[in-house]
Order: sequence, then C-alpha cells, then structure tokens
Amino acid sequence: MVKVLFVCMGNICRSPTAHGVFRDLVMEAGLSDQVYIDSAGTHAYHIGKTPDPRSMAMAAEQGVDISDLRARQVHESDFEKFDYILAMDAENLAALKMICPKHYQHKVMYLLSFDPEAASPEVPDPYYGGPMGFLRVYNMVERAAENLLAEVSPREYAFA
Repeated sequence: MVKVLFVCMGNICRSPTAHGVFRDLVMEAGLSDQVYIDSAGTHAYHIGKTPDPRSMAMAAEQGVDISDLRARQVHESDFEKFDYILAMDAENLAALKMICPKHYQHKVMYLLSFDPEAASPEVPDPYYGGPMGFLRVYNMVERAAENLLAEVSPREYAFA
C-alpha cells in the first residue's frame, strides 16, 4: 500500500483540499485499497477542527466532500509511516525537513513537484484571501493530484 500525507500549516485549507481531491481520484480509479491518504499541519492551531468553511464550500462546488476531515498536527511517526509527505509551501517544507529524521528526508517534497507546468513550487495560503484564492488552490492541487495518482498507481490504473 502506498501512503500519502498532505501538509500545510494548520491543516484546514490547503492540505485537506488536496486530501479530498486525491481521495476522490483514488476512489474513481478503484484504488482505495491500495492508497492510504491523510493530511496534517505543521502547527497545532486547529487540531480536531473541520476544514475552513471556504475550503469545504470550494471543494463541494467541485463535487468533493471534505467535511469529514479533521485537522491534526504532523507527528514524528508520520515520517516512517508515509511514502510521500507533500508540503504546500517553503515554510512548511522547511518545518518538515527540520523535524524529519535524516533517513526519511527523501520522502518530504513539494506537492507541486508533481505538476511540471506549475509556475512556482508553492501552493499559496488562501486563508486571508477571497474566494478566488480558494479556487486557485483547488485547481493547483487537482493538477498535481492527477499526476501524483499516475505516479503511485499500478501502470494499468494510471490516470489518463
């Protein structure tokens, strides 16, 4: 089983959006029993809370339900457990690399490393922005999630 962890700062905007988008793609591909997905934050700001209402609304508009997700903080055991630990921006990538044991550093990377057309490696935080920021985040994570699915899928199930 391939295990994927999406990480942002508080685990209420970007990482739960990526979690939900990727979960839906995995389900559509019939790979739910082969790919485990979770999300977390580098900070403990919102532990146990639902995603930001604006993230939930934007995802719902696209047909993705993330209302069941709850924020949690990255734990030391995540570095051993997950195969891919995907950060949304440089600040969170640096925070992850700082606490990640040396022998697991190769697992920590930008989510947008899976989008070769991305203008930047970072998914911007939409928290203080308007609705267009949430749509932009959704579109960015969707493109990367599609390519990530192709990478983690058995060849015959690769996303087309």
